[in-house]
Amino acid sequence: MLYIWNIERIIDSILKENNLDINYEINNNLKAPMSFNVSTNTISFNYLQVNGYMSKIRIKETEENLVKIITYHEIGYYLTFKKHRHDLRTLMYGEDDEVTALQSEIETNAWEYGRKLVPEDLLDSYDQVRERDSMLLQGL
Repeated sequence: MLYIWNIERIIDSILKENNLDINYEINNNLKAPMSFNVSTNTISFNYLQVNGYMSKIRIKETEENLVKIITYHEIGYYLTFKKHRHDLRTLMYGEDDEVTALQSEIETNAWEYGRKLVPEDLLDSYDQVRERDSMLLQGL
């Protein structure tokens, strides 16, 4: 089990390595392992959710590397919003099909942009997590 300070150290290290000006914080009320808030430019994490997510993903990788992978995915959201000025009003006020399409586009971009920062030795694991994450979201 990784603790708050372990996760903070991993996130901080990745942000510094990539010269990214992104804030991070713990949020014990977060329902997901990690989340990127475009309004505050902050990655939030819930360490209990992070540990639970790692047990659900079940790939042969260290806990530290799994947190790195999750972090790269969240950085992918940052890069998505930086490169594409999505009309976020669609998420709030759009029709169901518009919202679903935009969410799908953002999610796909986040995985793709995050992957560009992943070290070579973690690419296979990143792709496995992406596949398993998709299966978890579909309830498989």
